[in-house]
Amino acid sequence: MRLLLVEDDDHVAAALVAVLTKHGFEVRHARTGNEALDALVPDGRGPYRVVLLDLGLPDRDGFDVCGQIRRRGGIPVIMVTARSDINSRIHGLNLGADDYVVKPYDMGELLARIHAVARRGAAPQPVADQARPAETAAERISRSCGLRLDPAARKALVHDRDVPLTRKEYDLLALLAQSPGVVIRREQIISEVWRSSWEGTSRTLEVHVASLRQKLAVPSLIETVRGVGYRLVVEPAGERRPGPSAAPAAG
Repeated sequence: MRLLLVEDDDHVAAALVAVLTKHGFEVRHARTGNEALDALVPDGRGPYRVVLLDLGLPDRDGFDVCGQIRRRGGIPVIMVTARSDINSRIHGLNLGADDYVVKPYDMGELLARIHAVARRGAAPQPVADQARPAETAAERISRSCGLRLDPAARKALVHDRDVPLTRKEYDLLALLAQSPGVVIRREQIISEVWRSSWEGTSRTLEVHVASLRQKLAVPSLIETVRGVGYRLVVEPAGERRPGPSAAPAAG
């Protein structure tokens, strides 16, 4: 099992790598957030099954690194940190961390938690799905409603129409587009887009969702799941919504 350890303290990392290697893990050690993100680039050796992420990194905050990892895929993340306050725990879990372990910890418990999140992240695909290339989230969204996102330029287009968005509107739309059809909890959206756990931000979230619906001109694209959050609605495979220029057939 490949494992990415993100820890800036070489002494702590060396001790942890020794124990993990003894238990059969192949460990790569990254000392900074940027080094960790670089390590996630596919190298032909297979994906990492788990990321152990310290929060006190020298170049960027560990919460930000967790958000970046979440945007790149579904690798399970365990935050391993000395930050024991409840706000840090809540913020980390809302950002998408699969587990949160406070230093000092029992090594046996950490190993058990690693195996637990690895099992959750390794659900096998049905045989039928393995026989054909999986449709990416971006392809599914484009096929369904004509929405395309350009992360480099931070632009959104609907049926090739440029949609001007503010920074927060783009971040919100990009977060929903990572998992089309999946409900994203309000708390997670507020944590990732606004970097806040303040309940008053919820009204700001509602305003931004309303603005996005108006600008995209596809009102049903963003669905409110009452009491939970929001999701990007996409059509099942083989179906497609008509573009804005489509006209009904003569009857």
